[in-house]
Amino acid sequence: VQLQASGGGLVQPGGSLRLSCEASGFSLGYNAIAWFRQAPGKEREAVSCISSSDGRTKYADSVQGRFTISRDLAKNTLFLQMNRLQPEDTAVYFCARDSRSAICGTYFYRASRYDDWGQGTLVTVSS
Repeated sequence: VQLQASGGGLVQPGGSLRLSCEASGFSLGYNAIAWFRQAPGKEREAVSCISSSDGRTKYADSVQGRFTISRDLAKNTLFLQMNRLQPEDTAVYFCARDSRSAICGTYFYRASRYDDWGQGTLVTVSS
């Protein structure tokens, strides 16, 4: 199982970025997949999750309405469209797989639920 995140970079406040996470060794159609982020000196926090069974999504309050998680099952790739970025969004972003569930449940924000992690991609929001 591998998760390869990409698409990070430097963007000005108010700008947009689209992250990708290419999955291999399993199908995105079978597991819940999430984006997490970790800022310097802070704990890793959940950003968003998408259920494999029905495509339902969950978001952290801090990104609700600005970020959109999606997937392309044919390409086995997960995306995170990030709009209206702010300096507090600066972090390394990771994609992660919950190998035991197809659904983003109540506790989707718990990093311990996820078994497989990508290497992360750095997003820096600064003027």
